[in-house]
Amino acid sequence: MAIRQLSETLINQIAAGEVIERPASAAKELIENALDAGATRIEIATSGGGKSLLRVSDNGSGMDATDLELAIRRHCTSKISETLDDIRTLGFRGEALPSIGSVARLSISSRRRDSAGGSEISVAGGKIQHVRPSAANPGTIVEVRDLFFATPARLKFLKTEKAEAAAITEIVKRMAIAFPAVRFVLSGTDRTTLELPATGEDHLARMAQILGKDFRDNAIEIDAEREGITLTGFTGVPTFNRGNSAHQYAFVNGRPVQDKLILSAIRGAYAETIPSGRYPIAVLSLALDPALVDVNVHPAKSDVRFRDPQLVRGLIIGAIREALARDGSRAATTGADGMLRAFRPGFQPNAYRPQPPQQPWSAETSPSRPFTAPAGAAFAGGSSTGFNERPQASFDGLTMPTARAEAPQPSSRTAPAPAADTTAPAQFPLGAARAQIHENYIVAQTETGLVIVDQHAAHERLVFEAMRKALHSKRLASQVLLIPEIVDLPEEDCDRLMQFAAELSELGLAIERFGPGAIAVRETPAMLGEVDASGLIRQLADEIAEWDTASGLSAKLEYVAATMACHGSVRSGRRLRPEEMNALLRQMEVTPGSGQCNHGRPTYIELKLSDIERLFGRS
Repeated sequence: MAIRQLSETLINQIAAGEVIERPASAAKELIENALDAGATRIEIATSGGGKSLLRVSDNGSGMDATDLELAIRRHCTSKISETLDDIRTLGFRGEALPSIGSVARLSISSRRRDSAGGSEISVAGGKIQHVRPSAANPGTIVEVRDLFFATPARLKFLKTEKAEAAAITEIVKRMAIAFPAVRFVLSGTDRTTLELPATGEDHLARMAQILGKDFRDNAIEIDAEREGITLTGFTGVPTFNRGNSAHQYAFVNGRPVQDKLILSAIRGAYAETIPSGRYPIAVLSLALDPALVDVNVHPAKSDVRFRDPQLVRGLIIGAIREALARDGSRAATTGADGMLRAFRPGFQPNAYRPQPPQQPWSAETSPSRPFTAPAGAAFAGGSSTGFNERPQASFDGLTMPTARAEAPQPSSRTAPAPAADTTAPAQFPLGAARAQIHENYIVAQTETGLVIVDQHAAHERLVFEAMRKALHSKRLASQVLLIPEIVDLPEEDCDRLMQFAAELSELGLAIERFGPGAIAVRETPAMLGEVDASGLIRQLADEIAEWDTASGLSAKLEYVAATMACHGSVRSGRRLRPEEMNALLRQMEVTPGSGQCNHGRPTYIELKLSDIERLFGRS
């Protein structure tokens, strides 16, 4: 079969299959061109989810007639010259406009600011019309009609108009977060107008426009640098989370990306702080030398490849964990809002059903296991003491309840344990304990309101943090296998595992080569007990091949520690003495991550005095 040269139209249609997958892809390319042109105002109008109409107008630098003729030809661009090592613009391939013109009806009208008039050019299914004069404002208007009319097979694979419109909205939001100094307006017959005014250098204000006003109150600032790579942005406190990862935004040198390494690092940084099936909210921006990152991995330019991926991953995880340790223990403000919605004003007497009396608390009915702090824990006063030991001077004035109740109460689960009002709430962030209700919730008074603490969840976190600290402070204990287990693996997996042999040994897993294509496991972590060594090794090999890291074993050990902490913490239904409650509060204040338990649930909810007054109509 003879080889022949494809037509220019067919070449463009083949390229369009990679560059323009759906209306949102076209919108992304056109918005990137507007931003590269220096626009400060971008308006996007759509119809039929972008399939019938997609119009992008900007006030950028504009183009003259000569520029328009070149703009609709493949690989014509003003953004790079000879190399791909110094890409500082969003677009650079020169494929977007000719690709769109080959599968749709494309018209471009543009005018430079210093020009008396504008010009217009049209392309329909790859057929180019000559440039003609046009009345136009400074800037550019690109109009795309009947997308994929020239390739009906692609048109059949598009989703509903509503789904395509939502995809365009997501593109606009990502671009808006990356460029807060630009005003974006998105409108169309299939949606209400989305207007995002420019916020200048106030990135958090722009994020609040996209992620909601609650994000500003629950965001923690990130600012870190390592070996020439800078990481900035904001991430939410662990208890401020969502049901999917759609609220995680990543940018590399100002370019919105959806890179699996960055998303994996975010997930790893929040390990043991987010409930299963929930996702943190994060907006992260990486700035580095363009020569250290390849943005030309895919024509869509949404994937990137770093020269040192482990450096980037370590920077993200370290920066987020440091921020969470610094400011992540506070409760999400949405918790108080949920509590307020749960309250119903007024009391309905006929809705009350008295419960049968319960056995009053006594030393015989109370669990006999003492309530002690995690090993090595220290309270605000600087002393390492158990909760049953005598508290420091700050808590000396608290009145201790007697071991037996003076008289039976109607319901011991609803009767708060009295505490003398001698600890000043203003002394501590979590205030002073005032009561214990339902033998599980500690009510503390703060300077500005009150805090309700789940005693089991809080102590569970304290125990876990103490155990995790022990995990990373020294080599973990291992158990020697009587007969080493031999695991057959591909040679490349063996090589990858041996690169991490030292790190695995610190975690109690001792491995060595056993001839070609095999690994001998001689020791396994004692903490894991009886373990499937072969399955563990294969899982680690797969993880290293995928992420170039062996964090899976550490995660398993932390999971075991979390399970042990859950069973080793103070249980619900345990009546606490006032000094025990206050000691728990003090320990929470100095423990990183104490705002949520190991399963990601909040350990306490804060209710401001103003919120309480709202419940009674006093504000």
